[in-house]
Amino acid sequence: MRVVFVHGACVRDGSWWWHRTAELLQERGVPSVAPALPSCGEAGLPGGVGGPGLPEDVAAVRKVLQSDDEPTVVVAHSYGGMVTAEAAAGIGSVRHLLLVSSYLPEVGQSLSEFGDTNPAPFLDVDPDAGTFGVRPELLVDTFLQDCDPEVQAQAAHHLARQSVQVTGQPVRAAAWHQLPSTYLVCAQDRGTPPRLQREFARRADNIVELDAGHHPFLSQPAAIRDLLLNL
Repeated sequence: MRVVFVHGACVRDGSWWWHRTAELLQERGVPSVAPALPSCGEAGLPGGVGGPGLPEDVAAVRKVLQSDDEPTVVVAHSYGGMVTAEAAAGIGSVRHLLLVSSYLPEVGQSLSEFGDTNPAPFLDVDPDAGTFGVRPELLVDTFLQDCDPEVQAQAAHHLARQSVQVTGQPVRAAAWHQLPSTYLVCAQDRGTPPRLQREFARRADNIVELDAGHHPFLSQPAAIRDLLLNL
């Protein structure tokens, strides 16, 4: 099999965010890839007003999924669940969805429907530029508190300003209706509260809970590897 990783919001360089788990999978002969998301400025196009949004992210991931007919597990993290819901729909090679602290939308739902009216305190929104991002000074305490110091130090270099358009654009498919799905609840997540994750998880076929923060694939990569190998 192969694994396709879809990263969350406001970051770039997906291969870095997933590298600890990817390396352990490669040792077991399982290849993986982490597509670039255009809305995070990863396609050579400027983000923000009029820039790439959710449809472009979906197209980028879908292109990777269609590039190989090997049995595939898609691992979606946080905002990546919005992308995956549409991108994985109707792709015959996709055998399972693993959703990590992820949004799990119905057709027609947008990211903004899952949050409060006001932006989360760890986000910085620039309405003039049409972008939002994680406040660097809150990155570690909110998202990486259980990671080792090396990861914490490197992570800020892989943040990105993302097009705010993605928050209001609805998904046009819900792949989890047709595909087997497992939801991983991260019980120590300070970014997406566990109570919300457990609500999202009700839509999945299986639920697993891990005593981890928002990025368990960095803090507990062996646990994620084992979970994937046993799907």
